[in-house]
Order: sequence, then structure tokens, then C-alpha cells
Amino acid sequence: MITVAVPDQEVADALGQMGDDVRVVQWSPKESDAPEAERDRIDLVCLPHLHGGRRVYGRMGQCRNLKVIQIPSAGYEHVAGLVPDGVVLANARGVHDTRVAEMTVGLALASRRRLPQFIDAQRRGVWEQDPWTPALADSRALIVGYGSIGAAIASRFRAFEMHVEGVARSARIAPDGTTVHAVSDLQSLLPDFDLVVIVTPHDETTDRLVDAEFLAAMPDGALLINVGRGRVVDTEALLAELESGRLHAALDVTDPEPLPEGHPLWTAPHCLITPHIAGFEVLTNRRYTDLVHRQVEALREGRPPVNAVMTGTAAR
Repeated sequence: MITVAVPDQEVADALGQMGDDVRVVQWSPKESDAPEAERDRIDLVCLPHLHGGRRVYGRMGQCRNLKVIQIPSAGYEHVAGLVPDGVVLANARGVHDTRVAEMTVGLALASRRRLPQFIDAQRRGVWEQDPWTPALADSRALIVGYGSIGAAIASRFRAFEMHVEGVARSARIAPDGTTVHAVSDLQSLLPDFDLVVIVTPHDETTDRLVDAEFLAAMPDGALLINVGRGRVVDTEALLAELESGRLHAALDVTDPEPLPEGHPLWTAPHCLITPHIAGFEVLTNRRYTDLVHRQVEALREGRPPVNAVMTGTAAR
């Protein structure tokens, strides 16, 4: 019998019939210790967003036969050191692709067509024309971190008649036909692109990847969009470019985050900020429930977990 722990009845209902060999129990490690009667039975824990930290992962460590922790995000660096010993951490790669891609297009359109400026004019009741805002059509976009989310962004950009290329660890032609360059070539590529989209995770190789040298290589009037991780961008270097008026930015993630009251990014010219909401997906969404069903099927068949990203080494 496979036992799956979910945070509430709504998620249980969304999962539907899992098979006669599957039990679904309600338990939120954020709220309480593992139920005594279930501690030796739980195989898979499904965590909602914003459920991290030592207490939460320590409580999952009470489950002596736990095999998989399914997190709802693609990024996992924030919990990498907390996963109980021997337990597999699985991310939600693929679940958020469309949402992040939609937000990226929205940020690109809003920034390039100056929608915040017109919304402000409407609020003030002023007919403030600026008819020469740049279109997305015929512009060139470089997606830094060309994985499944990058490919989803590219497909939508192409619908706007944009030219799209990517950057990843190594050069290749992606399955969708996109030319993907090696990250070692990044600096030489930047002058040729009007939009640069950051969708990389944060680690030691991407920390402050977007620094003063990176930004200086972007052409005048170019737009930087960050839907990856805030710490990939050097905030001070970006502020200098924004305050000079040379570059534009649309940021769903920032460093620091949350962005504190009074931070200069709030009022920097040509800077659009959303509060890290591009990729959140509810656990009742069919993309997430499909992933959980595939995870259960892997457990049933004794296959490696779906989207496994690491095995924990923290003591239970």
C-alpha cells in the first residue's frame, strides 16, 4: 500500500482516484508533527508553496519510511540542505512552464509598450500620448537558461514574430529548433539582442551572473527580464544602468527579496516589478495532480522518482 500525504481535502479531491493500492491522508508538516499512526506508512509527501524551513523538513524526517518529498516549485536550492537522509527530493519541473511564460510575455509587453506609463496617465486623467513605443515584433530575444521554461517562453515570443535564441551550459540545437549557445559565449552575444530573459536557477555558477560587465554589453534601450532568481542579478549594477536611463528592467524576482520599503528599485526609472508570482501554481491544478499521479506510478513500479533532483543527507 502506497500512502500519499497532502495538505488538505481540496488537494485530495483534485487527485481523484489513485488506485486500490493507494491511500491519501491529510497532513501539513507546517502545522503539526507527523500523525503517530502514519509515521511508518507515509511514502510520499506533497508540499504546498511556502512550506520550507528546518521545522517542516524535520517533521518529515519523523516518517521513517518516507521515500519522496514532492515540492511545488522548480527551484530547490532553498531546501537542499534540509532533506532527510535517504529521502529523494523531487521538483515540479514542467508544472509552471506556461504560467512563467505567460508572465514573461506580459512583462515584456508592459515594459516595451510602456503600459505603466499609460496606466499612471489614466489614473491622473491625462491624455498622454507616446505613440512610438517599441513593438515586440521583429525584436531579438536571448533566453538565458534554456530549459523547459525557456522553451515555453520562446514559443510564445515567436507568436509575436520575435527572433529567439538561448543560452545554456553547453551549445546545442534544442528540440524546438532554437539555437542554444554555450554560457561561455554569453558576453559576446549580448550586444545583438533587444531583450534578455533570465530564467536560470541560483547557484555558485549563476550568482551575480548579470553584473556590471554583462549589463554594459547590452545595447542602449534593451530590456532585462528576470523570472529566475533575484541573486542572479547584481542589484547595484542594475540600478546604475536604470538610473542612467540606458536600460529597462522587468523583475519578478529581486535581491533582496522581499524588496523592502524604500528600496531604490521601487522608484528606479523604467523598472517594472512584480512580487515573485510568475510561477506559483495551486496544487489542485491538473498539471500538478498529473505529476503526483506519475510519481505514484513510479513508486508502484519501483522506478526512480519523477523529477528527482537530489537525495537528502540531513539526519532524520
